Amino acid sequence: MKHWKLASSTAAIAILAGTGAFADVTPEEVWQNWQDMSTSAGQTVTSVSAERDGDTLVVSGVAITYEKDGTAFTSNIEQIDFTDNGDGTVDVTTSDATTMTLKAPAVEGVDGGKPTDLKITLTQPEMVVTASGTVDALSYEFEAPTLSLKVEPATAGGEADGSFTADVTQLSGSYLVEGEAAAKTITSDFTAAKVALTGVGKDTSTKTDVNFSATIADLAGSSNGTFLGAAEMADLGKALKDGFAVNGSFSHGAMTFALDVMEDTKPTKIAGTSEAGDISFAMDATHLQYGGTGKALAVTIASADIPFPELKVGYQEAAFNMAIPVGKTDAPADFALLTKLVGFTVSDEVWGMVDPAGNLPHDPATVIIDTKGKVTLTTDLFDEAAMAALGEAPPGELNALDVTELKASVAGAELTGAGAFTFDNTDKTTFPGMPLPTGKLDLKLTGGNTLLDKLVAMGLLPQDQAMGFKMMVSMFANSAADKDEMTSTLEFKDKGFYANGQKLQ
Repeated sequence: MKHWKLASSTAAIAILAGTGAFADVTPEEVWQNWQDMSTSAGQTVTSVSAERDGDTLVVSGVAITYEKDGTAFTSNIEQIDFTDNGDGTVDVTTSDATTMTLKAPAVEGVDGGKPTDLKITLTQPEMVVTASGTVDALSYEFEAPTLSLKVEPATAGGEADGSFTADVTQLSGSYLVEGEAAAKTITSDFTAAKVALTGVGKDTSTKTDVNFSATIADLAGSSNGTFLGAAEMADLGKALKDGFAVNGSFSHGAMTFALDVMEDTKPTKIAGTSEAGDISFAMDATHLQYGGTGKALAVTIASADIPFPELKVGYQEAAFNMAIPVGKTDAPADFALLTKLVGFTVSDEVWGMVDPAGNLPHDPATVIIDTKGKVTLTTDLFDEAAMAALGEAPPGELNALDVTELKASVAGAELTGAGAFTFDNTDKTTFPGMPLPTGKLDLKLTGGNTLLDKLVAMGLLPQDQAMGFKMMVSMFANSAADKDEMTSTLEFKDKGFYANGQKLQ
């Protein structure tokens, strides 16, 4: 079980390679275009023979190799058939199985400092890619009833051994490749009814055995981008300036997973379910975006290392999003940051460790920080030389910040807020080291005093600390006379800082 992350990237290459990607309207043009695309990606493609058999170009003994920085990847396909359908389209089919090897030098601190040596087998019976279009705009549709990928050590029987398998059912999709030169614009989409993952591993030196399984339903994805050649992509900053861009989104339905670990006779079991999730991403010369959501996660953990039979955790919804400019800007550009965790729960056993008498409400907890704003970048973030030359200086200026939503609730107390600020970067002396802010933040705390009183009664918080906190909050907040609620407006104006209208600085 070595370097699964690298192996998964190899799997993506293998799926494209093994399905005869990058085809055109005649079998010969299909085969030539595939070789050209592989070459632009830094790969070398060879074959033993390529001969016509009626309406089919039969290519035998195909080998795809890639080497960089000591890492070597090889894929071997026994046969690829490019069949002219007689209507301007070409069907591409391959041998049922494609074998690959991946070798990489040892990396200190990774996998015990041992080199990677993996065997990868891609099995795709009955998979067909149908290609159509022109040399400058190649369109493909593909279908596979089943597809299986297995990753295992090239030599089994060592101290650390294992394998990983991914089985895909009802895979289908399409992709369009456009462009004459090394730069290609690729648009794609796919769906899969189900993916089943299994993994096993053992390490005799630590007496560890691992078994993993997962099922993911209703996968779907789409992406588009402009990709450059391998040489151009070596410098990401330059590639972005030269036109590299990509964006996409992926989603899944119900998911289950289970992990069983036996370590020196001590068992650990982790099992969980999730209703759905998604990921989105985008990158070009101007901005970077990455985000995702998850719905209804429930996880159960049983281990000899926890003081009760089972630990259960879960949430109703989790989300994150980051969108930032990455290129030097002449005018303020948008950014956004979101962290969201709604309905987080833990087992009553965990609550029992801090609240055995049940004095506190065990309601699900929530944390939401949703912000957006504007910044002006003075330096390209992916220009390594320019960033290094900055030293401790920031790569740009903050112009505006909106707190769209602020929320934190736990044990019966809830803090909410929202506000907006602008910043004058010509004045960094009024508040030393930061641009002069103007704007306000409105806050409301409910149940705060009740929570403090309960923590004091439980002996978790000293009385004097609770009183000190209440006195400090009273300086910044207005309290309601008939309920446990406090509100506060924190404002920057006229080069000063105010709390509920009272100037503090």
